[in-house]
Amino acid sequence: MQNRFTLLVGVDFPLVAFSHCRDVVAAVSRAGGFGVFGATNGKMTPDQLKIELDWIDAHCDGRPYGLDIAVPENMADRSAPDMTTHALEAQIPEGHRRFADELLARHGISLDTPTDADEDREVSHFLDTAERMVDVGLQHPIRLFVNALGKPPQFMIDKCKAAGVPTGALIGSKDHAKRQIEAGVDVLVAQGTEAAAHCGEVSTMVLVPEVVRWLEEMGSDIPVLAAGGIVTGRQMAAAMAMGAAGAWTGSVWLTTAESEVHPAVKEKLLAARSRDTIRSRAMTGKTARQLKSAWNAAWEEPGSPGPLPMPFQHLLTNRALLLAEKSVDGGNEAARDILTEGVGQGIGLVTSAKSARAVVQEYMEDFADAVGRMRGWAEA
Repeated sequence: MQNRFTLLVGVDFPLVAFSHCRDVVAAVSRAGGFGVFGATNGKMTPDQLKIELDWIDAHCDGRPYGLDIAVPENMADRSAPDMTTHALEAQIPEGHRRFADELLARHGISLDTPTDADEDREVSHFLDTAERMVDVGLQHPIRLFVNALGKPPQFMIDKCKAAGVPTGALIGSKDHAKRQIEAGVDVLVAQGTEAAAHCGEVSTMVLVPEVVRWLEEMGSDIPVLAAGGIVTGRQMAAAMAMGAAGAWTGSVWLTTAESEVHPAVKEKLLAARSRDTIRSRAMTGKTARQLKSAWNAAWEEPGSPGPLPMPFQHLLTNRALLLAEKSVDGGNEAARDILTEGVGQGIGLVTSAKSARAVVQEYMEDFADAVGRMRGWAEA
């Protein structure tokens, strides 16, 4: 298959797989899709990123892949002081800290168990650290550089253009698309409300054709990737019938054999229905779609102090989930109720764990069947 996107990144099948797990990224690219490594967690440093990308280079058989970092547009300020997790945690109000601790205690979760959340580390990628992340990425054969939260910083666009690497950004509206194009991005990821994590209110079925039509009216050939709830090849075919050049996917890879998601979380994801997700600020402080759990339910109830803004709520959530996972490992079944994960509504269509290669193959076969049906209708 050839279109503007496949030619831009050098892939045959325009299935993009976003994952925080390097094993998933390499496996998808080897199988004929386009893996994108999400270097978007607070623990990722430039040195660690180099280790991860070196590993992907050694295991993707020379197939193309991409990189996604997160520089929130409203925090992209070089004058902002570097912060550490402990310094940020010290700013969390005592009432919120007590509310979280009492919630964990009600589920039999020990608060004294050491976790990675106890480590003190720099969390500011804004902007010097982010620029170093870009430099590390451009030392590798990255075929697409994406910013996950708003307009990419100008240095990212400039450095990527100088290196001949296309840039992309996620959008949730036609207005977002206009701003990204003016900034100089090369690929738009139109993410509907069905999507995992941070998303808007417009559905994928409406957002994709709206953005595509506007681009056509502007005479632009910038490719649009459809995102939000797409976990099958027939959904991918439907999105491309609306004008998308491919699909950006994430949730479907959480349950794969290569995924590093905790086994108890995988079990909850495989049992989940499409209506078992919720848009809530309880996970990160920004509205994000996630699996329903006792954690997000408690923050939405009367009597809750209410979620804190990012990054403070994220720090509370990260600690709580790590403690819950360790408690589950220790045999505490009640701790499972706390576990959640950023996941889209499409998870209801994912009912069994498979290898990433098998998932790519299913996408390809399902896509071909859907296109064949549409062709048959056209010829009838």
